[in-house]
Amino acid sequence: MAAEPETGVLIVDKPAGVTSHDVVARVRRERGGKVGHAGTLDPFATGVLTILLGRATRLQRYLLELPKTYVATAKLGWRSSTGDPDGELTETGILPEKLELPTGKVEQMVPMTSAVKVDGERLYKRAHRGEESEDRPVREVEVYRAELLDQPAGGPGVDSRLEVGQEVRFEVEVSSGTYVRTLVETLGDAYCSALRRTAVGPLDISRQGQVLGPQQALCFLPEVALDEAQARAISYGQKVPVEAVELPAAVQADPSGSFRLVHADNLIAVARLADQNLRPEVVLEPAS
Repeated sequence: MAAEPETGVLIVDKPAGVTSHDVVARVRRERGGKVGHAGTLDPFATGVLTILLGRATRLQRYLLELPKTYVATAKLGWRSSTGDPDGELTETGILPEKLELPTGKVEQMVPMTSAVKVDGERLYKRAHRGEESEDRPVREVEVYRAELLDQPAGGPGVDSRLEVGQEVRFEVEVSSGTYVRTLVETLGDAYCSALRRTAVGPLDISRQGQVLGPQQALCFLPEVALDEAQARAISYGQKVPVEAVELPAAVQADPSGSFRLVHADNLIAVARLADQNLRPEVVLEPAS
């Protein structure tokens, strides 16, 4: 009897020059079974890719929503038609007045290099034809922090010691869906010459090569313990009354959020509260 395909979240350190779909295809060839992902990286970018294996593909929605941490390298005094090194590069010689990226709520126009559809066609296809679309969607994202890692010798603010072509790095933590290239372009004449994703929520690059079990991968969600009978009921997609379990403070504080249902250290399902019941959204552990 063939072994059941592995279930979990594989942390991959994606190299530059390959697509995220290339990585997924390679993992599928090597490991077999069902393989997915929870968020892509551009070909020029490197770092954390969360590859979903087996039944863990059902958990995609929870990982997609997590904040992302990046180290973004800005090349000063240059512009790129795509905001990254793959575009048409132009030296302007104009240096930023301040080495500061915006924080808080930010509105971003979706870049032409994105896969977002406008009038039924993906924007990157228009970009490949050299076209521009001014009717691109504008989205609100959040920049939780943006720290300059390479402080010029003259200190913050206007700095005459900056040089055209100089590269400086920022560490940024942003909400899902944020275009870091677009953030870098707010400096003025600068583009994102390198981008490395160092973490997706609590899943950081130090775990690369590891396969995290569903229970470990979703450690950021509150945990509700079930007994054996409750676990069996949930695994069949049935509801369990709220009064039959002990809700942790995090669930009581945010009763609209998702949480883990766990028995014997196994993730049985992810659930929400509905009509005084635990209602499973995604069932991981089949009934036995």
